[in-house]
Amino acid sequence: MSASHQVSQKRELEKLSSAFTLSDMEIFIFPELFYPLVLSNILSPVLWEWRKDPWFAGVENKSFNYRLNRVKQYIMDHYVFNLDLDTWGLTTKEREMARFADFVDMDALKQSNALFGYEGDKYYFNMDIRRHFSLDQYQDNVIPYWKTETLEAMGAFRYKEGYTLGAGECVSLSALYAAALFVVGRVPLDKIYMIATPLHSQNFIAEKDGVLTNNRRVVTRNMWFNGTELSAKARRALENEQVTIVSHISGHIHVLYPQATIDPAAYKAFSGHLLRFLETGLTFEIFLNFMRMQHDYWSCFQYRHIRNGKPCYIELSTLFHYEHSSRISFASATRNALFEEIDPRDLHASPIENMVVINNFEDFLNQNPHLSFEEKKQYFLEHVLPERCSRVAEVFDRMKPFLKTIPRLPDANRTYIPEPALPIRPEQSREDIQHMLFESHASHTMARLTAYVFRQMDRISWLPFVKASLERNPVSLLGMQELTPQDAYEVLDAMPSESIYDSCRLSLPDEVWNFGRGDGLEKAVTLMNVLASRGEFPLTLSAREQQVSLTSPRHHFAFSSSKGLHKTIQVESLSPLVVVEP
Repeated sequence: MSASHQVSQKRELEKLSSAFTLSDMEIFIFPELFYPLVLSNILSPVLWEWRKDPWFAGVENKSFNYRLNRVKQYIMDHYVFNLDLDTWGLTTKEREMARFADFVDMDALKQSNALFGYEGDKYYFNMDIRRHFSLDQYQDNVIPYWKTETLEAMGAFRYKEGYTLGAGECVSLSALYAAALFVVGRVPLDKIYMIATPLHSQNFIAEKDGVLTNNRRVVTRNMWFNGTELSAKARRALENEQVTIVSHISGHIHVLYPQATIDPAAYKAFSGHLLRFLETGLTFEIFLNFMRMQHDYWSCFQYRHIRNGKPCYIELSTLFHYEHSSRISFASATRNALFEEIDPRDLHASPIENMVVINNFEDFLNQNPHLSFEEKKQYFLEHVLPERCSRVAEVFDRMKPFLKTIPRLPDANRTYIPEPALPIRPEQSREDIQHMLFESHASHTMARLTAYVFRQMDRISWLPFVKASLERNPVSLLGMQELTPQDAYEVLDAMPSESIYDSCRLSLPDEVWNFGRGDGLEKAVTLMNVLASRGEFPLTLSAREQQVSLTSPRHHFAFSSSKGLHKTIQVESLSPLVVVEP
């Protein structure tokens, strides 16, 4: 076997095993796994139960905005954002780099991945990203797994101590949003694009003006420019970070790889729609929205209001403070109502010294909407600036990128090797979609990977599952490190014999341990992880209908299973991993 063929085989096995653990870094290395996670959630019977919830009654006949907001509120009510270090455990840079060194350029990885040296978003790195994520308690080489949760694992957080709702990190939430918008919101998949940056994951929905999903929330184009704290957080990734992956039902494009599988027409449509979403003209409302975020310049501006027929003046900072504590905005339609809430003692009878009165600029913008940004800036500097504050010129330097964000997308100059997009439509049933995907899985890459991410164990090789279970499930090992094999067996056997996955799909050991439950076959794999970590080889796992046995040279354990799987696996060593499927 040639060296290149060996590397190719190694890469394929690492990719398929990553389909089970789906860490942020694994998705970065194997971007072809990104959309199969969405398809796996679409196949989940849990998601199709949402359609029966009264909250979504008649939603299919409503407008896009109504459907979007229903899905958003349901996710807000049932899931929290979670990015702790304890859930999925820790690894090291050296260990992960050793996994991928044969087929990924490590220098390029360091420039694109937050855990290996990327410093694109200065917000995080100015505040020390390791301290921000509580990694400062460990040596510099320690990094988190941060595995992406399937819909079932997200829901199972309610079984974990300290949680009352489901939970997930940003990639999990973006995959959930994409699947929920398709199944419940009836949004076609060809309008849903997943966007990954080194520190974040979100979706762009190419419907109407466009919408971004951002963790549990959504951001419309109006919200992008409204100057609130929420929009400032939503803007951070696209303003500061390189987009590393764009993933779509037709395929993906990646910043590191010269080949792309996304339909080039789809990528062009996405890029154009996103650019239009991220750009707006300078109106007075937009000027105020920008100023909300610029506390440093509040002291430069005042506003003139006519009260009881006489002019009075108020600092912009005072107006924004009133607005912050009120339901009423300083926007033109509600401005008079906001002034009704202002204490007359905060109003000045004469213009305030060294502050620019912005009313004339408002009049000019309203009367000249079609002028360019530079022309509007020039008017302001010529007619308004001389009144008072010399720092006002700086405002326009900072305003221009607010009005137009230019995202750093992967260069479209790629070799495109697209596959036919999977013909999945919102009007199809779950059963129809599942049949189509599984019938295509032998010949279609995305369908094949979906079978692995979905963990359809009766249709896939078990080697990647065993590899993932024994190499990347440290939390269950830590939890049982002081237990003898017999004690570990008794702890596992006492857990509820309930899998978080339906049919023949299987939990990983750390899912069993975190959520305190599992089918007997899942418990046996969890115990196999413990015995393998202690060097008890060979290990033989045998599943026959409702009986599962785990045997080592010194132990024999029996479990009951309802998965109905027939399989025998023998693990002969862990490093290197040697697994035999008789």
